[in-house]
Amino acid sequence: MASDGFTTCLWFDGQAEEAAHFYVSVFKNSSVGKIARYPEGAPQPAGGVMTVEFTANGHKFLGLNGGPQFKFTEAVSFMIFCENQEEIDYYWTKLTENGGEPGPCGWLKDQYGVSWQVVPDRLDDMITDPDPAKAARVTQAFMAMSKFDIAALEKAYAGE
Repeated sequence: MASDGFTTCLWFDGQAEEAAHFYVSVFKNSSVGKIARYPEGAPQPAGGVMTVEFTANGHKFLGLNGGPQFKFTEAVSFMIFCENQEEIDYYWTKLTENGGEPGPCGWLKDQYGVSWQVVPDRLDDMITDPDPAKAARVTQAFMAMSKFDIAALEKAYAGE
């Protein structure tokens, strides 16, 4: 078994290096690593980026320029747990700029089609509260949101 965690491979159609640099610019604790290029006789143009290793927010990724065969879907998303509204606003803005798309309930797609959930740290505690009325109010409130509003969630939780 792997002893140092997982590496997530993201399949791109020619944008792997661009995407790696974008993610490194958005997240702290991030860097671009090794870049492998396609050799002569490969299914992609020789010299073009085949893979790019990068770390975003401490998570290891490999961007692969595999071609147009596969697209990202919402079936897989990355969750960003945020301490406050400022963090939510930051990630929401950065990840939806340049063609990204906001979605419901804290979900969005970035400019490459990768799905993200930008979520308050405290949301899980609220929706699993032993008081079913509190959990229901918070769930009802967030189901009506696109980008999460922590103050509105706290009000719903408190019954205000």
